Amino acid sequence: MKMHKVLGLMSGTSLDGLDLAYCNIWESNNKWHFSIADTHSVSYDAAMRSKLKNAITLPAEELFVLNNSYGTWLGEQAKAFINQKKMEVDFISSHGHTVHHRPEKGLTYQMGSGQHLANASGHTTICDFRTNDVALGGQGAPLVPIGDRIFFGDYDFCLNLGGISNISFEHNGKRVAYDIGLANMVLNYITQKIDLAYDKDGALAKTGSLNIDLLHRLNALDYYKLPFPKSTGYEWFMEKVVPLVEGTEDSIENLLHTCIHHICEQLAIQVKEHTYKKSTLWVTGGGALNGFLIQTLQEKLGADVQVIKPPPTLIEFKEALVFALMGVLRMERKTNVLCSVTGAKRDSSSGVKFLPH
Repeated sequence: MKMHKVLGLMSGTSLDGLDLAYCNIWESNNKWHFSIADTHSVSYDAAMRSKLKNAITLPAEELFVLNNSYGTWLGEQAKAFINQKKMEVDFISSHGHTVHHRPEKGLTYQMGSGQHLANASGHTTICDFRTNDVALGGQGAPLVPIGDRIFFGDYDFCLNLGGISNISFEHNGKRVAYDIGLANMVLNYITQKIDLAYDKDGALAKTGSLNIDLLHRLNALDYYKLPFPKSTGYEWFMEKVVPLVEGTEDSIENLLHTCIHHICEQLAIQVKEHTYKKSTLWVTGGGALNGFLIQTLQEKLGADVQVIKPPPTLIEFKEALVFALMGVLRMERKTNVLCSVTGAKRDSSSGVKFLPH
């Protein structure tokens, strides 16, 4: 039995920080197992958050410079964590930070140079997990469903509430997954208007009231009508969602309240469409820590679907864990991206390996 000791790195679209998960991953009796030995989060300061948020607008030369410096920064954070905890690490597996995601144009770009990361950390690094799938005609997203199937297949649905909401489940014998739509990205955008990083536990949203006009406009967004496989990201949010929020004169509380109802209505539509029995919905990501959102979601789903929250470590570090797994599968030359999820021509073993120098 080979034990893989991997440090998984994840930076999500919600721009709250870098998650690091030190994982032990092994295969036994044709089944993969894991333990999360240690975790750490590094919050982005205002300057870093601004750089990442605005990276999409940078000309190519400046973007490449930031890609390299951010890769070095990632490597420094990894090295500090490894040294502090005196860890034995076989390799680092990094998602990077998505800046451009336009699969319809054959383009996806996760910032965080693998070579710079490897050099700064002193450890072999695997990254760039999306490009190969896009080159094969896929969406390059979502990627986490391989982990849902391998580690969490006992649940009927796996829902992740990050900046964007995405879901995965078995459908006609295949794993399917797609981005449903909005989640924390819009909520954090609203709270930042009052210099608040996020609405803890949905406390502000809970005191608000529905803005029916905004709710109808959000629910009418064309993206929700598209069939899966599909994925979306920051560009869609800026182009289609922000104008609706900015064009609505209302209190912060009412905007948050309305957006949570919108998020949960869209989630419930998708889950109910694929529910034929009493089902379990396993929820991770920062949105799982929003009590008002989870309460609203359960109300809209009704009694036939049970919302299940795992322990806090898995809620917060599941994606870092799954990218650690994807790195292991890449090292083993096994499938880590599913074409049934992304719409690519075939399954692939994706990711690029960088050696430290």
